[in-house]
Amino acid sequence: MLHEILRNIDVVLASQSPRRKELFALLGINHRALPADIPEPITDDAPEIQALHYAIRKAKVIANIGYSNSMIVSADTVVDVDNIVLGKPANANQAKHFLSMLSGREHYVHTGICILYKGIEYTSSECTRVQFATLSTEEIDNYIATNEPFDKAGAYGIQGYGAQFVTGIIGCYFNVMGFPVRKFYELVFNLKQDGII
Repeated sequence: MLHEILRNIDVVLASQSPRRKELFALLGINHRALPADIPEPITDDAPEIQALHYAIRKAKVIANIGYSNSMIVSADTVVDVDNIVLGKPANANQAKHFLSMLSGREHYVHTGICILYKGIEYTSSECTRVQFATLSTEEIDNYIATNEPFDKAGAYGIQGYGAQFVTGIIGCYFNVMGFPVRKFYELVFNLKQDGII
């Protein structure tokens, strides 16, 4: 179990995401959360490459401010519809545009995950397919009025009000929340098997 494997390790979660903090608490992982505030511009790279790139950059930011001896865990999530990457909306108009793009459609949620430990990067990524119901303009406006969309890739949170729009997923639910728990477990377990932890 993760909480047992990591019991004697100083774990730093390089994130300000309340969802990631909640998941670490749920898993019983003793940690401190430190936000790694980096710019995350959308690029022409594949969605999973962008997510992984920013996860690695977040881990390095925390290592460089004095936590190089800790196990730094970071993640970054993007939403991809028709190979168009949707990050966090900058304002209500962009949130409305994103939600309109997702309405009645299938999209993909990509999360890159990085563990930086003993100077070595251990990385992986996860992809989950999500189906949205067809949304009316009123539903979109009402959702934006909750303020939930603004700190979330793709302008929705599956663990909040946005759950009402999701008709199905194929893959990891926690990945859609922003942190693929099973993928993280596999990375940590492999480190244990290799004698690194």
